[in-house]
Amino acid sequence: MKKVLAAISAILLFGSLSPPYGEAYYSPVFMERAELEHSVFYRRGERKLLNPGKIYYRPPYIFINERYKGVHVIDNSDPANPVHEGFIVTPGCIDMAMKGDVLYVDNAVDLVAFDFATKQVTERIRNVLPEPASPDKTVFYGNRKGKDLILVGWEKTNVSNLR
Repeated sequence: MKKVLAAISAILLFGSLSPPYGEAYYSPVFMERAELEHSVFYRRGERKLLNPGKIYYRPPYIFINERYKGVHVIDNSDPANPVHEGFIVTPGCIDMAMKGDVLYVDNAVDLVAFDFATKQVTERIRNVLPEPASPDKTVFYGNRKGKDLILVGWEKTNVSNLR
């Protein structure tokens, strides 16, 4: 009887750990370290806001984080007509701060100093930040041994697509 109860308990426990069929969960997105090192750059033009995060205002610019993707740059010189000037591509970015012309952003586990005047990365401090947390608080420590992979974000995945 104890074995039957233990088996039923295990089934209930492990069955409750995976999301129900048809529901979404988040799967990790990885990038090789060498690719991450060259992944931050400025792209002119408009990019659609899909998953906005934090907002930072430094006149005349508004910086809007696009979770795990980068930072939208909006010229707000004329508040009646804001101009989407460009996008700072920054995989793994969820936070930012600015001092002078330098925008400090998280590039997954690295802290990057991006000179807004020259549109160039001026400094990178490696492995000083924790990996980006999943939006649904999933804990992921997959086997990346020997692969030099960095967790840069999370993508919503529908469970029914996996079965």
